[in-house]
Amino acid sequence: MDAGLIRSWVEGWVVSRGAAEPRVETWGFTVDVGLSGHVTRHVLVDADEALVRKVTETATAPGTWLKVFLPEPTVAPWVAPGWRFHDDGFLMSAPLMPVAAPARDGYHVRTWTRGGVTRVLVVDEGGAFAARGQVAVPGPGRTAVFDQIETSVDHRRKGLGSLVMRTLGNVAADGGSSDAVLGATEEGRALYEFLGWRTHGPLTSLVRDVSPS
Repeated sequence: MDAGLIRSWVEGWVVSRGAAEPRVETWGFTVDVGLSGHVTRHVLVDADEALVRKVTETATAPGTWLKVFLPEPTVAPWVAPGWRFHDDGFLMSAPLMPVAAPARDGYHVRTWTRGGVTRVLVVDEGGAFAARGQVAVPGPGRTAVFDQIETSVDHRRKGLGSLVMRTLGNVAADGGSSDAVLGATEEGRALYEFLGWRTHGPLTSLVRDVSPS
């Protein structure tokens, strides 16, 4: 996995989530997130068995997350007790260029920007939530990070995910970003690939639930 791509994802993710500035470690990054179920996350840029064993044995605080760019079956035998795997994911990227993002009949699109983050909200004619997403840019011309893309179950298969992605991409491209990165779920990967995003590899997540006795 390309270390520069991972760095870009981390730097944009912390802006998107309002987390602390990443601390550079010899093995990657540590980020203070500050939520009860997600206190801190460690991002292992180039993980191997020895590093995963060390981190999972020593990072024992509940709410600690671990991000590893290896498939779950590879990582699983290395993990100390007390950790559980979260949803499978993938690190993906795409070049940015302005594209048409026509409104869908029966829906309204709202956008707003604050603190380096632009949010897109799609609602139906009654004002009910239909889809959303956000994009963070750490600085002018930097790699844009797409985040929290979601479509309501009641409004899927109507092109709203594509509408959100294209709208976010246009915002980032207009701001000078030429490329973008995101951490995709298994469910979202097909949409992103349809839109021209490239999958670079797995993004495996683990979370520490309980302290060891």
